[in-house]
Amino acid sequence: MILFKKKSLSLILFSAFSLFLYAESLPHGYKDIMLGMSLEETKENLVKDPDFGYHGDRDVSLIPHSSKTLIETDAQRGFGSNFLTRCWFQFSFDELYIITININPEKIDYYSIFTKLTKKYGEPTSFSPQAATWTDGAVTMSLEKPLTLKYIDNKIFEQTQNYSNIQASPTEITQEMFLDEL
Repeated sequence: MILFKKKSLSLILFSAFSLFLYAESLPHGYKDIMLGMSLEETKENLVKDPDFGYHGDRDVSLIPHSSKTLIETDAQRGFGSNFLTRCWFQFSFDELYIITININPEKIDYYSIFTKLTKKYGEPTSFSPQAATWTDGAVTMSLEKPLTLKYIDNKIFEQTQNYSNIQASPTEITQEMFLDEL
């Protein structure tokens, strides 16, 4: 009986390890749109792929008083994909760092995408009723409900979180001063 348990445990561990070895590394983008691309490179690739529904510079927004740019596409209008609805491409200092893709729930469901991603990339790093997230240090990919897929460049995202043009309010400053006195 003990020999059977040892063999069973060995088989389970080997299977889990094999799945881990054969899981693909996380993608750094979707189709030809990759994290880290410049605004111009991204626009050129969006023009080449009608699935995104990119309509040119009218889809590009500059965020006032910041080094950020946003491209928003509407894949449902025009010649876009039946599977995509809207997409957002966020840039910081001319570098693509977040890709957000809304997927049409009438064409495919959350579970089908989750199952495919799990087979391809292994079990999610974190899982909740709202989202499944895979991360490998460089990239975070999340599948969020109702049906959104996100790719995030972790390094650039952290830099944008650390860099802020917003000054602390007087209330925040006095609160911090009070806390420092404790």
